[in-house]
Amino acid sequence: MKQLIQLLTIILIIISFIGVSNAQLTKSDIDKSIDISSLKHPYLYFSEGEKPVLLERIKNDQESSDIFRKLEAEAQMWLHMPVDKNIPIQGKNTRAGWTEYDNDKKYATYYNTNRNNAFYLAFLYQMTGEQKYADKAFEFADAFCDLATWTQRAHEFPIIYSRIMPWNVDDDQVNFNFDHYNGDAGRMMAAVYDWLYPALNSAQRDRIRGALLEKVVTRVRGDYEFHWWATAYRCNWCGVCNSGVGLTGLVLLTEHPQLTDIVAESYNRINSMFNELGEDGGWQEGGGYWNYGVHTSTFFADALKRITNSKYNLFENERLKNNPATFPLHISLPGKRSLNFEDSGGSSLIGSTHLLNKLATETKSKEAAWYRTNLLGAGNDIFDIIWPKPEFNSVPPQNPSKYFRTIDWWILRSDFKDYNKVIVAGKAGMNDDPHHGHLDIGHFVVYWQGEYFIQDIGRKGSYDEKYFDDMRFDYPQASSIGHNVLFVNGEKQISAKLRKQEWIPGVGGKVEEFRTLENLDYVRMNPTKAYPNNELKEWKRHVILDKPEITVVLDEVDAEPDSEIEIRFHPGVDFEVNDGFVFMEGEKGKMAVIPIAIENFEIEKGKHASQFINATNDFFWVDYFDIEINSSKEKTDVATIILPVKNMDEAQKIVSTKELRIDNSGNLTISFSANGEKHSYEFENRKGGLVLKN
Repeated sequence: MKQLIQLLTIILIIISFIGVSNAQLTKSDIDKSIDISSLKHPYLYFSEGEKPVLLERIKNDQESSDIFRKLEAEAQMWLHMPVDKNIPIQGKNTRAGWTEYDNDKKYATYYNTNRNNAFYLAFLYQMTGEQKYADKAFEFADAFCDLATWTQRAHEFPIIYSRIMPWNVDDDQVNFNFDHYNGDAGRMMAAVYDWLYPALNSAQRDRIRGALLEKVVTRVRGDYEFHWWATAYRCNWCGVCNSGVGLTGLVLLTEHPQLTDIVAESYNRINSMFNELGEDGGWQEGGGYWNYGVHTSTFFADALKRITNSKYNLFENERLKNNPATFPLHISLPGKRSLNFEDSGGSSLIGSTHLLNKLATETKSKEAAWYRTNLLGAGNDIFDIIWPKPEFNSVPPQNPSKYFRTIDWWILRSDFKDYNKVIVAGKAGMNDDPHHGHLDIGHFVVYWQGEYFIQDIGRKGSYDEKYFDDMRFDYPQASSIGHNVLFVNGEKQISAKLRKQEWIPGVGGKVEEFRTLENLDYVRMNPTKAYPNNELKEWKRHVILDKPEITVVLDEVDAEPDSEIEIRFHPGVDFEVNDGFVFMEGEKGKMAVIPIAIENFEIEKGKHASQFINATNDFFWVDYFDIEINSSKEKTDVATIILPVKNMDEAQKIVSTKELRIDNSGNLTISFSANGEKHSYEFENRKGGLVLKN
C-alpha cells in the first residue's frame, strides 16, 4: 500500500509539472496577477524608483558609460534633424526591384529612422529628465504613427500569398495585415509610450496610443485564427509578432485594462514556441532565426515577469531554462562567425550581449555567461544598461563538440577559439521546414584558419519574391544541388511540404550515432529518406574528426549496379583539381581533399548558375566539384580525406599512401600517411552497415 501511495504521488507530481509547462493562461489569470491601479509609467522594463540604479550603472560601469555617452553624442544630431512628414512611396515589388521605388530604400529608411530615433531619444529622456529629448522623440514618433500601416510590403498579400506555410499552419491563408516588422514596431513603440508618458500632454499620448491600438491591437485581437504566425510555433515569427502584441497590451493597461486578453495570448503562444526549442536548445531554422525569435520574446518575458511580480515567468520554460545559450555557443566559429546552415546567415556570432546578459542572469547559466563574456565582446545597446552583465563566474562547456538531438545537427571541434584547429559540422534531420530550411540532409562543412574550406553557400544572393514559394527549391541555395551531399543518377532530395499540398511524413534523415572523445569525434548519419528513393536505395555517411585537424568521411551508397554516383563538395576557397585529389588554398592555409575508392573515379568541376528574381542582384556562379563513380555493385564505399597540407607536393605524397581495404566479412579499413605518421580507421560490418570501431 505504501508503495502504491508513493507511485501515485510521483504520478501526480509529473502531471502537475506537465500542467505547469503546458497550461494555457486566461485573461482572468492575468487580471488576478496584476494590480493595474498601481501601474505608473515607466513600468515595462524599469520604474521611476529603479532609475537611480541605472544612473549609478551609467556613472560607474565603463561599458554602460560608453554606451550612454555614444547615445548622447548621436542625439545631438537627432535633435537638429528635421523630421520629414512627407512619406516616401513604398515600392509594390520590394523584393523584385522592378521600379525605382522598389530599389531606392527611401521608405525603409523613413520607417526605421523615425521609429528608432523615437525609441532612443525616449530612453535618453528617462535617464536625463531633459524635456528636449522627449519633444524630439515625439516628433519622430508622430511621423511614424502617421504611416498607414506598420506592416511592410514584402509581407502583404501580393508577395507573401504564395509562400509555403510552415509546420502547424493551415494552407488556407489569406490575411497578411500583420508581419514581423509590425511586431518589432509594436514592441519598440510600446517602450516609447512607456518612457515618454510623463513628458507628453493628453493629445500626444493619444497620438501614440491610438497608433498602437490601430496598427497592433485591432489587427490581431480576437482574430488570432486568421494570422498564420499565431500557431507557427517552430517559426521565429511567432515570437516576434506575439511579443509586439503582448507588450502593446501591457503598456496600455492603465487606459485599457481589458487588454489582459492579448497579454495572456502572447504568453501562451510564446511559451508554445519555447516548447519547440530542442531538448538541447537547438532551433531548426538556424542561429539567426533562433536569435530573432528568442531575442524579441525576451522583451515581453521580462516585462510580464516584472508586472506580475514573477508569477508568470517565461524564463522558467524548461527548454529555454535548461539551454539558454547552448545553441548559439556551439554553432559559433572563431572569427566572430557562426554556422550558416539554412537561411540563418552566419557572418556574425548569434545573440546580442544584452540578450545573453538577460538569459544568463535569469537562468543562472554559467555557460551562457561564458559565451557572453568570452566571445561576444563589449555591449553596445541601451539594454546592456537595463539588463547588465551577470554577476557570477562563468565556465565553458566541458566538451566543445555537440550533437543537437532534436534537430540532428552536430559540431565536431577541439576548441571554441583556436583558429588552428579544424571544425567539422553537419546535419541530418527532417526536410520539413519549407520556410527557412534547405534540402541538405547529410551535408557537412569544414572550417579552419577563419575560413570555410568546404562551405555551405547559405542564402547567398539574399531573399526575393519567389524564394519562399515552390520555386525556393529550384535555387541552389535551398536545393540539395547546392549542398555537400550526394546524388545517384541525378536524384535530388525532396521537401516534406509544398504549397497547398499535404505533408509527406518522414522525409529526411537522422544521426544514428555520435561519439566525442578527447582525441577523436565520430558521427554516423542516415540521410536515405531525404530522397524519393527511386535511384538511391540507402546512404550512410560517417564523419570523423581526428583532432585537431584531420577529417575523414566515408559514404556507403546502395544503388543499382552501373548507377552514376556524384559526391559533391562546395569549396569556400580557391581550388585546383589534380590527378586524384583537390588542392585548396585559403588566405592562411592550404588543404587537400583526397578521395579513396576501390572503383575508378573522376573528379569533375562544376558551377551553379545563380540569378535571383530580384533585378538588383547580379548573376553569379557558385563553384563545386564532384567525385564521380559508376557503381559496379549494389554497394559502393567512397572515403574522402580532408586535411591541411603545406603544399602540392605534400598532398601528392599523402595520395600515394592512401588505401581502402574490405575483408571477406565486409569490414573496411581506411589508411594513409601524413607528417611521418600512419593513420588508420577501422569500420566493422554490422547489421545495417558499417560502424567505426572503438
